[in-house]
Amino acid sequence: MPRPTSAARRRPAAERDWLLRCYLLRATDSLAAAVVMYAVPLLVLALTHSPGWAGTAFLLEWLPRLLAIAGAGPLIDRRSPRAAVLGTGLLRAAAALATLVGLAAGAGPWIVLGFGVVAGMLAEAAFLANESLGGDASRRAGERAHRVQAVLTGTDQAALLVGPLVGGLLLLAGPALLLAAVAILSTLTATVALTMRSGRPHLHLVSDTAATRPLANLATGLDVLRRTPALAWLVGALACVNLASGLLQVSAPITVTRTLHHSSAAVGLVWSIAAALSLAAVAAARRAIDRWGLLGVGSASAAAMCTATLASALAPTLPLYAAAVGLLMAGEGAVTVVLRTARARLIPQRAFAATLASTVLIVLAPLPVAGLLVALWPAEHLRVLVALTAVAVSAGTWACFRGLRTHRTAWTTATDSEPAAKAA
Repeated sequence: MPRPTSAARRRPAAERDWLLRCYLLRATDSLAAAVVMYAVPLLVLALTHSPGWAGTAFLLEWLPRLLAIAGAGPLIDRRSPRAAVLGTGLLRAAAALATLVGLAAGAGPWIVLGFGVVAGMLAEAAFLANESLGGDASRRAGERAHRVQAVLTGTDQAALLVGPLVGGLLLLAGPALLLAAVAILSTLTATVALTMRSGRPHLHLVSDTAATRPLANLATGLDVLRRTPALAWLVGALACVNLASGLLQVSAPITVTRTLHHSSAAVGLVWSIAAALSLAAVAAARRAIDRWGLLGVGSASAAAMCTATLASALAPTLPLYAAAVGLLMAGEGAVTVVLRTARARLIPQRAFAATLASTVLIVLAPLPVAGLLVALWPAEHLRVLVALTAVAVSAGTWACFRGLRTHRTAWTTATDSEPAAKAA
């Protein structure tokens, strides 16, 4: 019997090393992105003491992310996911250091707003690149692909759990330490990407034709939404509840520090507790869907989010406010599971990528709107805005789920559920 060559013996070790670097790359990049996402509005609030500026920071942080969703995929396909993560890591580190130098030189809050814009776009590009690397890792794993995806998903959730807490604690020591930490994490991400070597072709996020025609791809997805009323109503419901979620994200630093009179670390603690509850809700959602169905779980989760938004506007103490935010995030976690499951059933395989991009854009569009509302609304009446939004979101969500109920047969008769689930 022939003995394995030295190259054959080294191959499994090389594969394990590549996969571990994939996990490390995802961890460092996700943590840096989470710290920036939650810390930039806090940093602007600390520098300006103005809720309007904090809302503007959230708006300018999220609006470019929507543009990056359509534009980053083709750029990644022209190069490679590893090169994209390397480039975004280096650019984010440079942006953090430039912001640090600018603040030390006496620059105003505009430099932080600029950092939020750049960091937001880089975060979306890095996310798409990491998703492509994760797909490649799953393809290599074969029958163990679900284990790879479980680790990657857990890594993302852990970053959302730790990121706000780390950002809040670092900000207590001043903006310099926060920006330095982001630069270090980004440099570490770039270093790991630089050391990754692979002779295999990477998994393209979209086809070559779609990569060169992102606007046409988006139009195709919107046409599928128009011809699939159940999916359109579902996306509408998700956009409604995302407005409530985005409003709490941008208003939480203002409410905790100015209304409830706690430190920025308390803001991070609130969001870390909420992320833990969201993780638990995601874990429980699958069994709940098996028992009560997509429509039942989606309706209950959306109702919980609307109730939590209204409760957050009325909460007189930090524990009650944290409980309201935790309920909202738990509902959002369950609703996300409903969306992913329904998406696999309702989107035809031939238009999956295009429709996915369209649904993501529509669902995320309320986030910059939330930032704009906070920027324009009088700071002393911010809780009134949250309460009014809760009422409006409740009405919009009720209308969308009523529309969903009239098209409920589409949830169980879609013929593309199996292929689309694989494509997801």
